[in-house]
Amino acid sequence: MIDTFMGFDPWLQALVATLFTWTMTGLGAAVVFLTREVNDKFLDMMLGFAGGVMIAASFWSLLAPAIENSQNNPIGEWFPAAVGFLLGGLFIYGFDKLIPHAHRNSPESRMEGWRAERKRRSTLLVFSLTLHNIPEGLAIGIAFGALASNADPAAVAAGAATLALGIGIQNIPEGMAVSMPLRGEGMSRTKSFFFGWMSGIVEPMAAVIGIIAISFMSPVLPYALALAAGAMIFVVVEEVIPSTQKNGHSDIAVMCLMLGFTLMMILDVALG
Repeated sequence: MIDTFMGFDPWLQALVATLFTWTMTGLGAAVVFLTREVNDKFLDMMLGFAGGVMIAASFWSLLAPAIENSQNNPIGEWFPAAVGFLLGGLFIYGFDKLIPHAHRNSPESRMEGWRAERKRRSTLLVFSLTLHNIPEGLAIGIAFGALASNADPAAVAAGAATLALGIGIQNIPEGMAVSMPLRGEGMSRTKSFFFGWMSGIVEPMAAVIGIIAISFMSPVLPYALALAAGAMIFVVVEEVIPSTQKNGHSDIAVMCLMLGFTLMMILDVALG
């Protein structure tokens, strides 16, 4: 594996990037120390913003590079992106049915996953946001893994770093989305913060899986990039957006989603 800009190996870059995004999750979770109650309007706004960032990152940081790396595909440059995108949705769908979890603002009857009814709601909330972080970690790992097989590693590294920055920004409200509801259910501030922060620990783990896959199977890079995009879009549409539409703040949540999308688009086009 080649060295890249600043002399860092892609493995180290991916590790630093996911430690950054995990830290940002902890920063969001730490908001629980500053407030006594859950502000649903603020949380809906922040989650809407996070959803916008994820949608924009899915295209500019993942799908567009997947298409660009598929120009020699015999079927068509659209093929790897289409196949990978659909597989990404199916991948998270499988986790969604397997991992017990509960969506924010969902009733007790809407617990999902294997034997979810046997778990405490606080546990299910943590599992729900942990599920969010799997595609984000994969996306970062795959993006940095692409460095070893690209003719212009400095440009790819810049794009991967921009992706990590965007995911880190949107991890702040995701950390809040765990710790604040836990606090609202009566858990102590310290425990609420801890579980909110730990919900993001799967990002470095998923990044390792992503970078290993690309390091040893570089021909699947376009498929892998699109898979990460499909997984992120599934999470946004299946959980992030619906959770912002149930407290009467749908309009402002949508506006924040558009702001998040615009910010990530600017970051990716200007820096990526």
